[in-house]
Amino acid sequence: MRWTGSSRISRAGAAVLAMTLLCAGETRAQSSGGGLPNLFGNMFTGQTSATPAQALPAPTASSTPLPWTGEDGGSGHPLMTASAIREAAANFDQCVASMWPDAARRNISQASFQRFTAGLAPDLRIMDLMDSQPEFTKAIWDYLDILVNDNRLAKGREVLAKYKPQFEAAEKAYGVDRYIVASIWGIESNYSTMMGDRSVLNSTATLACIGRRQKYFKDEFLSALEILHRGDLRPEQLRGSWAGAFGPTQFMPTAFKRFAVDADGDGRRDVVDNAADLIASTANNLKKDGWQTGQTWGFEVVLPAGINFMLADRAKAMTIAQWEHLGLTRAGGKPFPNPADRAYLLAPAGAEGPGFLMLQNFRVIMKYNPAEAYALAIGHFADRLRGGAPFVQPWPRQERTLSRAERLELQQRLAQRGFYRGTPDGQFGSHTREALRGFQASIGAPADGFASSDVLERLRSR
Repeated sequence: MRWTGSSRISRAGAAVLAMTLLCAGETRAQSSGGGLPNLFGNMFTGQTSATPAQALPAPTASSTPLPWTGEDGGSGHPLMTASAIREAAANFDQCVASMWPDAARRNISQASFQRFTAGLAPDLRIMDLMDSQPEFTKAIWDYLDILVNDNRLAKGREVLAKYKPQFEAAEKAYGVDRYIVASIWGIESNYSTMMGDRSVLNSTATLACIGRRQKYFKDEFLSALEILHRGDLRPEQLRGSWAGAFGPTQFMPTAFKRFAVDADGDGRRDVVDNAADLIASTANNLKKDGWQTGQTWGFEVVLPAGINFMLADRAKAMTIAQWEHLGLTRAGGKPFPNPADRAYLLAPAGAEGPGFLMLQNFRVIMKYNPAEAYALAIGHFADRLRGGAPFVQPWPRQERTLSRAERLELQQRLAQRGFYRGTPDGQFGSHTREALRGFQASIGAPADGFASSDVLERLRSR
């Protein structure tokens, strides 16, 4: 869930990869989960309910968390200085206790509050994770290679077959493509094997009392208490990422409250160990975010020579017929099913890579996680699970990714030439792409906004 001032924070499963991909702003919270265990070594067990439910495989234990470095956070925020962190940590118990009136207003009993907050202690390592700044980024093709691979596809097909009734029921109830739900499950947690092993309650309490997002995480902490008080989940189930995302499809506590459903009628909304609840809740999330039944997420397209890359903008949607008029064709030569559909152009690797026309459902996936690379991986993985082929066009794999120092330098040089108006931070978002396009156009190069080493060299030589 999105890392903004809104009601969401980006989920955790594909966190490390999505955050490092091109540093497109603050995207996903990093998972504290461990390595890749044997997915089906501990397969699902049954449990008694109105409709027989099946439990999900237990994740393997993660390695012992590292201690806090004791250093200032990389964001430069005053609440992320080492001294501010220590001061807030010393007041942690009082901070937690002070949230009792808010908990009471949410109908959490005093007994539950005391039970679930007993023994909480600040996990200061989270401060390092919150402000981490990766030295190197992942190219989009490397990101896709890691997430959409034969091993994960095989696991996904087995999960789809094993839980066919649950997927069919959710698809019928919510109109959401089962392959998209299975794709999210696979990419978020590698089918329940990488969910993170931190206490959600402890993590959100830490973040509610320490650091730069206390107001946001106070809501997450109180929502986690509500989940436990209601009895949907047990404390040992409520484990996940450092930012509080939990379960195979990585719900934040506030998102759980909005979207979780009791699909099998057993009185609990168990998105951790109950396949029916997990699948239905994830589908409900997408449905309420605007999923259009029967529509795909988008299409790979061949870009014509001389395409105006200023059109590659989420705000510049046109009908597919209009895109065809500009010379775009569907990769592989197939016709588009509905030329009246509106779509926007995405060219994630610039002029040298494939292009994509993105429909409404791609925007819905981006509500689940705001990184375009993540949404592209989800859509493509779903197509592959359905039996589709890999992307047709090659990626510019000869391009190397820029280090953080190089990204900072690129922004600084763009700023010196009047193209970039933000504060250089090494994180590439829409403002950096706009600045790159301006510079590229000024030298007669394709204005695709792609941050290549060649662009940096051209900036250095001018």
